[in-house]
Amino acid sequence: MTRLTRRYFGTAAAAAALAASVPQSPARAADDKKTLRFIAQSDLRVLDPLWTTAYITRNHGYCVFDTLFAIDAEFAPHPQMVGDFSISPDQLTYQFKLRDGLGFHDGSPVRGADCVASVKRWMARDSHGQSLALVLDEIKPDGDKGFTIKLKEPFSLLIDAFAKVSSLALFVMPERLANTDPFQQVTEMVGSGPLKFVKDEFQPGHQVVYVKNTDYVPRKEPPSWASGGKVVKVDRVEWLYIPDQMTKAAALNNGEADWWENPQLDVLPVLKANPDVTIARADPLPNPIMIKFNHLLPPFDNVKMRQAVLAVVSQPDFLTALAGDKSNWEPCASFFTCGTPMANEAGSAALTGKRDLDKAKKLIAEAGYKGEKIVVLDAVDQPVAHSQALVVSDLLKQLGTNVDLQAMDWGTLVTRRASMEPTDKGGWNIFATGWVGADLLDPGGNPTLRTNGKKSHFGWPSDDKIEELRAQWLKAATVDERKKLAAAIQERAFEVVPYIPTGQWTPMTAYRKNVKGVIQAPPFLMWNVEKT
Repeated sequence: MTRLTRRYFGTAAAAAALAASVPQSPARAADDKKTLRFIAQSDLRVLDPLWTTAYITRNHGYCVFDTLFAIDAEFAPHPQMVGDFSISPDQLTYQFKLRDGLGFHDGSPVRGADCVASVKRWMARDSHGQSLALVLDEIKPDGDKGFTIKLKEPFSLLIDAFAKVSSLALFVMPERLANTDPFQQVTEMVGSGPLKFVKDEFQPGHQVVYVKNTDYVPRKEPPSWASGGKVVKVDRVEWLYIPDQMTKAAALNNGEADWWENPQLDVLPVLKANPDVTIARADPLPNPIMIKFNHLLPPFDNVKMRQAVLAVVSQPDFLTALAGDKSNWEPCASFFTCGTPMANEAGSAALTGKRDLDKAKKLIAEAGYKGEKIVVLDAVDQPVAHSQALVVSDLLKQLGTNVDLQAMDWGTLVTRRASMEPTDKGGWNIFATGWVGADLLDPGGNPTLRTNGKKSHFGWPSDDKIEELRAQWLKAATVDERKKLAAAIQERAFEVVPYIPTGQWTPMTAYRKNVKGVIQAPPFLMWNVEKT
């Protein structure tokens, strides 16, 4: 990780001088209270929030689109686009009516048919949605402002699934867009959310622009996470992509930007020295991190190769590389966010026991590894991905494997990881990533624990036993039953190694003192924020 050196502060000074020398137009002046300038975590390469789990795209989705339900800070689901709904006594029929005042940005009203098409597309990609699809009997529009779902058997988590706050949130699109093949990207950004995407000002590699949707009718409830009233208090939101960390720091310190999504922890002293900047925790939950394997390609299509890496992984090494001081991180030898109900220790000795280089080399020999190139994707502009890529590459070299560490930005990695091609045709073997804690709470929502092959998350693990246990978890009647099943799933996961948890940490965010109303939640939300 980067250390605070003289050269580091020299870079900061140079960046500050550079930012100060940039002339400001009146519309972009620091005292412009109606334009919020947000330094996003990466370049926005993928616009379709159903095509990827990348958080930059999820955050973009919350600007443009709305959801049927949303959970609050207590994980309780609340109607969002839905006005009223009912569930039959046998829990097989759900009827939903949309609230008044919903309209898409192209002027068309939101209809039941739009919701039906959006739910169907979401079911094809989301882990909860795929489970719902297995018990779905029928989903159909019910007049212009409603729709009905009929099930073959009860699915007690249906409303919770509709309300999930993160990957993949159920964003509602017009029917004509939602009918797009779920595995093809939607590129026309027409939603019914509180902000409108400005296509003419979209500059990949530089900026994304949104303007207030003046026709949006917020709910009356106070905001809590993605639920409640989405009241936009600025006229314009500009997302800025700035690759260099110190240039970002200079932009925030000088008032060229109002809010920086994810400053590196090493940069925080530079920001804390400025009395006009607030440093705050970005997410109320810890953020798990992990390394993911491509299960379709050699050598990690062989479980012994994955077990070999597990045998030498030390979570503190990954966490120290990312977040430095132990006050910012903690080991978590669970496939579920530690500190939440489903987290457990079953099978965790495989990760917490003594690291065994000899065992790992023996497993590699048993796997028949013959020096094939191992492509590790390294997103150099994302600390979570970059720090882990360096650590795992070093481990693989210690194991005597042929490592090809390929540098790129996160936007490129997001598209590259979707490739199932061989490595010489753009494929990959390992990439590192991180999640908000809300995404890995349990077997139902954890997208990285789906082991249904090519329908699962990038890496595409396949294991029938985990899938069977997950189906039982979804049908379990009590919390105790679910905890036992979560432990059984985790024990199996440590055997087949769909991915390796590398710990969890506390990310921070930074904004100018005149920025008020930032909602602390897993996604970064642009409503309720104002500049005083």
